[in-house]
Amino acid sequence: MEDFFQTVGEVRSLIENLSSQAEEVESRQATILSFSNQDKGNKNELELLNNETRKTANLVRAKLKSMRENWPPDENSANASVIHRIQRNQHSHLTRWFAEVMRGHHEAQMSFRETCKAKIQRQLEIMDKVTTDEELEEMLQRDNLTIFISDNNSDCRITSQAVTEIERRHRDIISLECGVKELHEIFQDTAMLLETQGELINNIEKNVTSAAEYVVDSKEETNKAVSFKKNRYKIASLPRFLKPFKKDNSI
Repeated sequence: MEDFFQTVGEVRSLIENLSSQAEEVESRQATILSFSNQDKGNKNELELLNNETRKTANLVRAKLKSMRENWPPDENSANASVIHRIQRNQHSHLTRWFAEVMRGHHEAQMSFRETCKAKIQRQLEIMDKVTTDEELEEMLQRDNLTIFISDNNSDCRITSQAVTEIERRHRDIISLECGVKELHEIFQDTAMLLETQGELINNIEKNVTSAAEYVVDSKEETNKAVSFKKNRYKIASLPRFLKPFKKDNSI
């Protein structure tokens, strides 16, 4: 158990670090969105920070999977030891915490993308280029938006400032989407862990509920048995937990 709790402490520290990194990423993104003239240094720092965030997330994912794989064979049984249950509970808590941090980080990334897209849309409107959301998404998949704009807006007066802003926000989106795919993989693995834990928790709750119902039934039937003993000449049915024995003895 000492090694297990050491791993728990390591994962806790990593998740705390991940949470701080995610907050810093969100802060840097807000700064970049606030200024049209972007500082290249800020963008480089953001890229490095995004890389570190993904590395930390992957490390947490690997440790959680390792903890799960090292559970004893009987950890799923109803008679799992107290130690095994403690391990399950700790792992469940860490996994849910990790999922919560990653969910917040993913939402912040998607919000950043939508804001960049809205800024591109605004510049297109300034250039009298009205696009639907689907058309804009198609544009964003291209390597060079300037070519697309000039091909489709030969009669429009395109300002250099608008084109520059569009190119900047397009690069922001491209840079962002490089890491989103990896985040999606981390989400999938975390979701699988949570789904497995959900089944375990449901089984535990079912066992606990069944045990509680058995205790209640036993109390009720015991009261019947006591009543039967006090009134031995009174016709009464046998308690339920005694009926199977009667049936077996009559065979």
